[in-house]
Amino acid sequence: MVSEIFAISAAWSRAVIEFTADLDPWVQNVAYLGTDLFLGVFAILFLAAWWRARSATPRLVGLALFAPVATVVAYVVSNTVKTFFDQMRPCQAMTDLATIATCDPMGDWSFPSNHATIAGAAAAAIILAWRRAAVVAVLVAVLEAFSRVFVGVHYPHDVTVGLLIGAVVAVLVSLAMARPMTALVELLARNDRLRPLVRAHRADTGGRPDSGTASDTPARNDYAARH
Repeated sequence: MVSEIFAISAAWSRAVIEFTADLDPWVQNVAYLGTDLFLGVFAILFLAAWWRARSATPRLVGLALFAPVATVVAYVVSNTVKTFFDQMRPCQAMTDLATIATCDPMGDWSFPSNHATIAGAAAAAIILAWRRAAVVAVLVAVLEAFSRVFVGVHYPHDVTVGLLIGAVVAVLVSLAMARPMTALVELLARNDRLRPLVRAHRADTGGRPDSGTASDTPARNDYAARH
């Protein structure tokens, strides 16, 4: 079963590499740069998730702040798993084909893909903190994973497993740390200097983050009803 999956994956990889060999040089260069730039998109999404969470709940702020850490944990797990599988990369095994990316030396194995793991972990961690970003996060993760096959340094099964490892690890560690991170956010919110990091000022309350609580809502509603 495993050998059959690898054979299909290798055939797909060969087909992709043969297709890319006929592309214009500028397309190949864009693909080569994109395989790393896609990861940079997640840095932007991390910041956006944190910024948006400041106007939401302490739990979401905690999840947003922990998202990069969860991604690093997933990378460590993937890199550890990689040491147990001495699988050559497509560019190492298919020496009759020219790949877009320069092939890594022997010993830098293919399975699973660390890039795909990072993408899967980042996407999952961001979704936990910001569900509306799910479509964008998943799309970027899939593009990042496919780009590794496109430039010839990974097989489809490498990136598929990488995405799964990243997503699972990120979700597990993020949920495990949700309560402590929430407590940390609530603690930081008590400090006047650190409060802006975890809580947004509301323009309609004169910049006072704690104004507009349930205690003064009835009074405002009564005023609105009389006017």
